[in-house]
Amino acid sequence: MSEKSQGSFISRWLANAPPWAFAAYGGTAAFAAYFSMYAYRKPFAAANYGSIVGWPFEIDFKIALVIAQVAGYALSKIIGVKVVSETPSGRRAGTILFLVGGAELALIGFGLVPPAFAPLALFANGLGLGMIWGLVFGFLEGRRLSEVLSAMLCASFILASGVVKSVGKALLLTGVDERWMPALTGLLFAPLLLVAVAGLAQMPAPDAEDEAQRVRRAPMSARDRAALLAAHGPVLAVLVAVYVLLTAVRDFRDNFAAEIWAELGFKNGAAMFSLSEIPIAVVVLVGLAALIRVRDNRRAVVFNFAFIGAGLVLLGLSTGLHQAGLLGPVWWMVASGAGLYMAYTPFNGMLFDRMIAATGTVGTAGFLIYVADSSGYVGSVALLLVKAFGNLDLDWIQFLTALAYLTSVAGVVGMAVAAAMMLRKPQG
Repeated sequence: MSEKSQGSFISRWLANAPPWAFAAYGGTAAFAAYFSMYAYRKPFAAANYGSIVGWPFEIDFKIALVIAQVAGYALSKIIGVKVVSETPSGRRAGTILFLVGGAELALIGFGLVPPAFAPLALFANGLGLGMIWGLVFGFLEGRRLSEVLSAMLCASFILASGVVKSVGKALLLTGVDERWMPALTGLLFAPLLLVAVAGLAQMPAPDAEDEAQRVRRAPMSARDRAALLAAHGPVLAVLVAVYVLLTAVRDFRDNFAAEIWAELGFKNGAAMFSLSEIPIAVVVLVGLAALIRVRDNRRAVVFNFAFIGAGLVLLGLSTGLHQAGLLGPVWWMVASGAGLYMAYTPFNGMLFDRMIAATGTVGTAGFLIYVADSSGYVGSVALLLVKAFGNLDLDWIQFLTALAYLTSVAGVVGMAVAAAMMLRKPQG
């Protein structure tokens, strides 16, 4: 890639490695790092927490935990708008380990404190994890291989949530206490996290040809961020609105997977969390990785819009077929999940990486990702509060079905509007 001679042996090797070797190394390291992070965020969702002694509030204990963690995560995303966009490349690895270490300490606290204070521990846990995505993506953006690297990274959050919940469920079935299962799951993944982050730290910076094709990436000041928002605010506003809906349905489906699968007739199927996500990852990531063949950045942005729109259509269509009795529960979860992640995944890297390149702005895609993400998780918190306190007489599947329809219809309209605005805008 580059011809620089500084750095470790691995960095020097990567700088001159064939593209396939660079992609395999960088994508694997990023995948493993973010995959490991999920072991500190999602295992608690595998438990039902149906008989917690000493819980003094009327709200369901698990719903309180989910709201608390997502609230911490949302606040972390808001903080990340500044932190992720300003963090120099040399400090990313240490920051990742510091934040994940704090999240594990919060899980230990979750096992130790009385039930009334457990949501505070989950809030602290979310507060430590919301910036990890942007810090990991910072190692990958602005490269000719960014689509392939990003696709491998995105595979982590499609697969990891199911896998770590399967691990958590397996621990519960062996007799591990529900309150201690999340901390134990995190400890099991600590070695993988350390190796993966160390691997990311060896990656060389984008070279001159990367910068020529994808624009130089650099930390952004407050003035830089304000200028980018002012120049592209209307398109970004529409995209963020669509992403808020996608985040809400994705997070609801993820956090209450145990309850949804139980209503579908798979109460004790620990493997279902993982097996249902594997075909989803294959469909989504093969499609996204293929975007590397599109050299023109503006055209690539439009293709991202089309890919998102197709996912939104699949989300709504599969839900309608399930309601009509034409699609079984497992295939509905697979097909709707594929549609959801087809629409959700581009926002987490590929779309905004190409938008930065198309506009010619020196900066970081992490900033745009976190503008969208912070809004998305605020929306997710709002949805959870509606579900908890809105007196809606809907079961888990009914609620997910209604949310899928809303997201599909509104999302398709939103992406059509965003595409029209983008195509009218003069090339940057």
